[in-house]
Amino acid sequence: MKKYVSKNEIAEFIGTFAMVFCGCGAMTINEITGGTISHVGVAITWGLIVMAMIYAYGEISGAHFNPAVTVAFAFAKKFNWKTVPRYILFQTGGAFLAIAILWFLFPESNSFGHTYPIEGFEPYKAFVLEFLLTFFLMLVIINVSTGSKEIGTMAAIAVGSVILLEAMFAGPMTKASMNPARSLAPAVISGNLEHLWLYLTAPFGGAILAVLSCKWVKHDKCCDDDC
Repeated sequence: MKKYVSKNEIAEFIGTFAMVFCGCGAMTINEITGGTISHVGVAITWGLIVMAMIYAYGEISGAHFNPAVTVAFAFAKKFNWKTVPRYILFQTGGAFLAIAILWFLFPESNSFGHTYPIEGFEPYKAFVLEFLLTFFLMLVIINVSTGSKEIGTMAAIAVGSVILLEAMFAGPMTKASMNPARSLAPAVISGNLEHLWLYLTAPFGGAILAVLSCKWVKHDKCCDDDC
């Protein structure tokens, strides 16, 4: 009997679900409890859940959990373009399920971890910041990965740490998304679509630039399959 869903896709679905549920869940609970978790707590939650999911699924699916990362790996010739749409579909599905459950659990929330620029911070500036945040994230990922897979202790720590770092310093300005699926789900479910465009575009540009930088600082075939 033919399998219509691969283990990789299930891993991407569960991993993205866990990441968004915990990360956006921390933001939601912080909102409705008047800041009991704190900004620092939210940033730590994002870093730890990403680290944990890489440990859990890095050797199965590569633990992308992010459409921008998947596209960047394909651009780097480390991942099959034909697989990209299904990866993105399952990543987005996991994110939507996580936000739907948060909506069920905490209907009093106004955002469910919705991403938006802080008042007074122009959208074009938010675009640049999200672009650079994803650039730094993918820069780390592409340098600690084997093919399209983040494997091992150091990879999980490195990627989780950069997520924590960027959420810590940039979260107050743009919520530090770096992930189109993570931004799309709460925006749709909460109905806050105003600035969604920048969170659906900036991460892809930043991730692709990170792949290009690989060739600028390493040998010419650093982003080929045999690397």
